[in-house]
Amino acid sequence: MQAGGGGGFFPRGRTRSADTVRLRKRKSALYSAAPGTGGERGPELIGENIYLVLFTITLRVLNCFLVQTSFVPDEYWQSLEVAHHMEILRISRTLTGKLLSSLNILNITNYGYLTWEWAEGLRGYSYPLLFATIYRVLQLLAKDDVQLLIWIPRLVQAVLSALADVKLYSLVRRLENAETAKWVYLCQLCSWFTWYCCTRTLTNTMETVLTIFALFYYPMEGSKTRSSCQYLTLVALAFIIRPTAVIPWIPLVLRHFWQEQKKVDLVLYSYIPVGLVTLGISLIIDRVFFGEWILVQLKFLKFNMLQNLGTFYGSHPWHWYLTQGLPVILGTHLPFFIHGCIQAPKRYRIFLVVVVWTVLVYSTLSHKEFRFIYPVLPFCMVFCGYSLKQLKTWKKSAVTFLLLSNLLPALYTGLIHQRGSLDVMFHMQQLCNNSNQSWASVFVMMPCHSTPFYSHVHCPLPMRFLQCPPDLTGKESYLDEADIFYSNPLKWLHEEFYNVTLPTHLVFFSVLEQEISSFLVLNGYERTTTVFHTHMPQGRIGSHIYVYTRRVK
Repeated sequence: MQAGGGGGFFPRGRTRSADTVRLRKRKSALYSAAPGTGGERGPELIGENIYLVLFTITLRVLNCFLVQTSFVPDEYWQSLEVAHHMEILRISRTLTGKLLSSLNILNITNYGYLTWEWAEGLRGYSYPLLFATIYRVLQLLAKDDVQLLIWIPRLVQAVLSALADVKLYSLVRRLENAETAKWVYLCQLCSWFTWYCCTRTLTNTMETVLTIFALFYYPMEGSKTRSSCQYLTLVALAFIIRPTAVIPWIPLVLRHFWQEQKKVDLVLYSYIPVGLVTLGISLIIDRVFFGEWILVQLKFLKFNMLQNLGTFYGSHPWHWYLTQGLPVILGTHLPFFIHGCIQAPKRYRIFLVVVVWTVLVYSTLSHKEFRFIYPVLPFCMVFCGYSLKQLKTWKKSAVTFLLLSNLLPALYTGLIHQRGSLDVMFHMQQLCNNSNQSWASVFVMMPCHSTPFYSHVHCPLPMRFLQCPPDLTGKESYLDEADIFYSNPLKWLHEEFYNVTLPTHLVFFSVLEQEISSFLVLNGYERTTTVFHTHMPQGRIGSHIYVYTRRVK
């Protein structure tokens, strides 16, 4: 058998052959492969074994279909809802009023919704533009069915995440060897939190994907890159999509600058051109959709980091990422991460610096979420994989433990926990498919942004939800619409719908049913749908979601 044969997913390292003459004849072929891979590795795709790439894509596509729950509102309201709004906006500007009427397409203000962040210019259109383009292609192909609008963007994100997984493997194989890369790859694939997040249309997911790609091109010790522009461009794109993406890269960029001998050339021919081009593209895209010149990245950083106004959506103690955030997203990888940090070579200390630095910076902000530190998870997987590789005994048991201990939370969070928010939208879609659409209307009486909106309905169905924009004027006694509603739901309903047309469908969590039961009975509402949401109800969030329908006489 030839050294380094590429019949399997993972190419073997170089082996010494007794036939030295044959080795010399094949020397050019051996050394044309990446360091540490060995010989011919079979057909390739994106510079890696094609079977490995196809397996990873297949796994992430399966991953996509096995995640049927909601995580946070931003996966819809800062991506798909914006993309849907952008596409409808384009249609409404190009069609005549008469044609609009005949196609039953409403004005943009009634058939699409942008949250308050877009009015304040805190978000950019670069990431939603990806999905708006997908919507446009589906429309041109006459395939803009609501299910395709929901799943195609997620499948695209799944494929991008799969390619990032492969690049992480390629990075470690280049820095170390195929054996170490195999264990890092395994840790990446069996991470429950990566499984939970990597197919969602979150800016944090795309930030993580771009971080891995950029890391592949980053000039680490033992690696070779032709140009710094490659990794800097990817970092700049991540910054455009989510400005806080620059945080993990501060130590890496400073390290690169410190080690670079031609510092002036690096600044003049890499930093400045890449920064100007990517920022210029972002400015042009936002100018088209905002209608004015606006630097959203600066406003985003000012709002979230300098003014720290994110506390409106909750605050946590300074140590939360250290005591809860990082341990939870690592899960049972945590002991392997700690062991890997001890065993890994010194050149990987920069990865540990990135993890610690990012966690500490985010710890200074009052508003904290698990997804904010998702981009450092691939760095952690490098240490976890190195730990497994170093194990002399119990390796098989450790791998079995990792797989089984991550399988349960991955399946539970992907298929059961918080699935009601999406399941109830399926019932709302049915209102678009029958003759009742002309009179149907929906009011979602849940904590704001608990469900997706028009991106998961794709028809001009009148819908409303409780608003929750923060107060930017500094009023201490400020209460948003959702807070006012939950302070006295029954009173609010009687006042809000006094002598006005009632919605035909009410959607709310089960915890609210008893409190508003008199209003439901008085106005002829009957429960028509019950969907499960979570086993862990708390506060305003119940275990089930109810749909009440008003019987029109």
